[in-house]
Amino acid sequence: MTIGLWQTIRCRDADAVIAWLTAIGFTEHAVYRDEKDESLIVHAELLWPGGGGVMLGSMRDSGEWKRDPGSAGTYLVTEDPDGVYAKALAAGAEGVQEPRDEDYGGRGAAVRDLEGNLWSFGSYAPV
Repeated sequence: MTIGLWQTIRCRDADAVIAWLTAIGFTEHAVYRDEKDESLIVHAELLWPGGGGVMLGSMRDSGEWKRDPGSAGTYLVTEDPDGVYAKALAAGAEGVQEPRDEDYGGRGAAVRDLEGNLWSFGSYAPV
C-alpha cells in the first residue's frame, strides 16, 4: 500500500474550486454529486502531479464533517512554482507572496483561492 497525504476542504462553490484546481495543474479523478441536488458535490478527488491530492465537497451546515470554507492551508511541491503562481493568478487567485528564493532552500510562492484558502507551492520538498 502506498501511503499519501490528502488535504480535505469544504467549499461554498465546489464546482468553481474544482475548475480553479484543474487550472493550476490538478487532475480531476472523481466527482460524486448529491442525488437530490445535482448542484452539490458530496465528494470529489483531484490528483496533484507527483503524488497526493485534494478531497473536497460542498459545504454542509451540520454533522461531523462541518468546517468553514476558506479555512484550509496547503503546500504543493512543484518544479515550477513561478508557473503555478502565474496559472493561479490567471484563474482568479489573490497573490499573497510572489515567487522568491527561500532561505531554507528552493523557491516558493503563495495565493488565496476564490474561497480564501491559502495555497503555497514551491520547489522545496521537505523529505
